[in-house]
Amino acid sequence: MARYGKKAQSKVKKAMHERKAGTLKSGRSGKKVKSRKQAIAIGLSEARKAGGKVPKKSSSSKKKASSKRKPAAKKKASSKRKSSAKSKSSSAKKKS
Repeated sequence: MARYGKKAQSKVKKAMHERKAGTLKSGRSGKKVKSRKQAIAIGLSEARKAGGKVPKKSSSSKKKASSKRKPAAKKKASSKRKSSAKSKSSSAKKKS
């Protein structure tokens, strides 16, 4: 049994042609899509929205999206602020 329906096939085909022509753009940023994989993903996404027969997104792609976030960077930035504030206060004490 086929995993993808005719609608999915036609949407991916259209996205690939647009990519080749240089007119395919990503949704959020509006930048031109150069990657073949990204063009396929856009086509499948459009097919899902149109109600075509497309399997659900894999759990591995969901994990990759969530792992891109870096909450640790915020902690480092706040510690730098604290240390710079301490050095300013210590230099102020030396002057007086």
